[in-house]
Amino acid sequence: MSVATLWRGALRHIGWVLGLAVIAIVVGAVLRIGDLHAFATMLENARPSWLLVALGLQATTYASVAAGWKIVLGHTDTPQPLRRLYPIAVGKLFADQVIPVAGMGGNMFLVDRLTALGVKRGNAVATLLMAMIGFYAVYGICALAMLAVLWIKGLASIWIAGFVLVFLAVATAIPGLALWIRRRGRRPVSPTLARFASIRALVAIVGEAPKRLLVDRRLIVRVAGVNGLVFFADAASLMVCFLALGQPIGFPIAFVAVMTASMIATLGPIPLGLGTFEAGATGMLALMGVSVEAALAATLLLRVFTLWLPLVPGFVLIRGALRTKAAGIEP
Repeated sequence: MSVATLWRGALRHIGWVLGLAVIAIVVGAVLRIGDLHAFATMLENARPSWLLVALGLQATTYASVAAGWKIVLGHTDTPQPLRRLYPIAVGKLFADQVIPVAGMGGNMFLVDRLTALGVKRGNAVATLLMAMIGFYAVYGICALAMLAVLWIKGLASIWIAGFVLVFLAVATAIPGLALWIRRRGRRPVSPTLARFASIRALVAIVGEAPKRLLVDRRLIVRVAGVNGLVFFADAASLMVCFLALGQPIGFPIAFVAVMTASMIATLGPIPLGLGTFEAGATGMLALMGVSVEAALAATLLLRVFTLWLPLVPGFVLIRGALRTKAAGIEP
């Protein structure tokens, strides 16, 4: 094995190491300044009934994502039922979080699975683009709503506003880049842009999307609407996690915490948002008056439902899809 191969392998795992290190630092800081007994007691006494509610809420997030795809595919000649799209949504999460393909693993998985269902590749790419546009559009709206809640509570600052502006720039740039590449077609990009693997991957698939779907504003609004349910379900899940711990909080507080943590994880370089999500949510909850012990305990519970549990079925679905493709069998 060459030195270069070893070096690439080390770089591939450094994000995981950094993320786990941040989690350890967050937990260590909380346990130093908080009450270890209170932290442990809350986790031990978590009410299973509320945890089942959180599980149900998370199940709806995948239905929302799949519903967005279903809406777009309904405007093509190959509409698909929700029951076929739901497993793809679960598998896409695994691909997005784990497969290191310059952030494009989940998108490529979606296009591949849709074409396996008989969807024309151009329509599959259009579904991907419409979902991306709708997701980041509602993401930006929710970020502004988060800032408004903090302003009403008197907690907004120039630093938080600046952070939101940076996020909005990124949230606009990602779908904007995809649409720019779509207008260019499949012509090669400049050598400077071609150095970025994510742009090369976009060029390889985006140019095939039909224009008629991408200019349908009503369609974009509908897709954005169902994607917005994901953020509300995540915030409701965090609120339910607090209820499971016997530490109720209001929905606005949960919403602000989830949005802050999600934005930090999106902008951060660490895969799965390991550590950065936990630190962002715990810090914002503490800023809004929640005890650090309860904030961390609820955040860790939320991550079980939003990240760790879905990785298992996601891995199974990805593995099954790869085997099916290798065998040349279509569903």
